[in-house]
Amino acid sequence: MGYDMIFLPGNQYSDATVQVAKDYPDIAFAVLNGATTLPTDNITSILPDADQIGYMAGALAGLMSKTNVLGFIGGMEIDTTKAKLAGFEKAAKAINPDITVLSAYAGSFNDVAKGMELANGMISQKADVFFGDASAVDSGARQAIDAANGSGEIAIFDIGQPADLVALGQNPCLIGSVVTDNAGMLKLAMQDVEAGTFGGKTIYGSFDNQCLTVGTFNDDLVSADVQTSYMEYINQMAAGTFPG
Repeated sequence: MGYDMIFLPGNQYSDATVQVAKDYPDIAFAVLNGATTLPTDNITSILPDADQIGYMAGALAGLMSKTNVLGFIGGMEIDTTKAKLAGFEKAAKAINPDITVLSAYAGSFNDVAKGMELANGMISQKADVFFGDASAVDSGARQAIDAANGSGEIAIFDIGQPADLVALGQNPCLIGSVVTDNAGMLKLAMQDVEAGTFGGKTIYGSFDNQCLTVGTFNDDLVSADVQTSYMEYINQMAAGTFPG
């Protein structure tokens, strides 16, 4: 085929990759968000560290909540989303043991209306900081949060991923983001190809390889003191000492 490596930009390509890779053993196949059971001698999965993503969002949520109730909306009940939820809850409760986390799955990644419905239900139960892992469903949740805040003081917040949504000027309710560097993870896979060590493993984007980073804060909503405390927790996460 003339290629050293082929990049597949999503788990939906996993089955096709397995079928084709058998016929091209000398080509490296890198699958973004591929399952940890996917890798073979010439297939590597590339995944952001779901535990660390959950910790990053949970720490900020724990610092920002006034009601002690958080909301988490997932798309499908898959392992990576469940890990993010577990990390989110663990980190938030490490900061504030009185935190309660409400969670729900939309059963979809593109049902905007379902995101609005789930967020409204959690808002009615006093959730005031949200984090989601549901793509377009998250957009619906943020629409509901913005509507609940209205034109007055913003008191219900959302934490974005995987891009720096505050810097992109998206919804007013956003206070920060957990940013994933997919290009950085792909570079790690390319380095493995060059070194002859590609395949048979999952490459995780993490603090250690700088493929997970803190996005821009919304300075109008997140005080300097909270930002300082949050970055202290981030440093502890990088050192492996938080949330314990």
